[in-house]
Amino acid sequence: MKDQTIAQFLKITKFPFKIKDDNGNETYHENSSGYWIKREYDSSGNEIYFEDSNGYWSKRGYDSSGDQTYFEDSDGYWSKRGYDSAGNETYFETSNGIITDNRPKTTISWEEISEKFGIDPDKMKIEKKGS
Repeated sequence: MKDQTIAQFLKITKFPFKIKDDNGNETYHENSSGYWIKREYDSSGNEIYFEDSNGYWSKRGYDSSGDQTYFEDSDGYWSKRGYDSAGNETYFETSNGIITDNRPKTTISWEEISEKFGIDPDKMKIEKKGS
C-alpha cells in the first residue's frame, strides 16, 4: 500500500470514499483526486486528532465536561484553556504570547498570615508605600 491511498489500494471508484467508526464518526474521507483526511475521536465523540494528505495535523484535548482545553497543530501553534465549574472560560494562553487570566484570585486571612510567619495578628498593620 506504499504511496497509495486507501481508496487506491482497495480499487474504489465511487467518491467520496468514507470510513466511519462504530459511533458514526467519520474517521477517513478521500476524494477522487486522492486528497484524504483522517480523524480520531475520544470516547465522548470529540475530535482529538486530525491529519490530511498535505501533511497538516492537529491535536485537541478536552476536560470531563467536553470543553476544549488544548490545541496544537503542525504549524507550531498551540493554545490552552481553563474553565470554571459552570463552563465559563477562565484562562486562555497561546503560543503567540496571548494570555487572558480570569481565574479567581486566592485570598488569605490575617490569621493565616500570622500563623505562617509566627506574628501576633494584633501587632500586624498595613502601611501604604510612600506614606
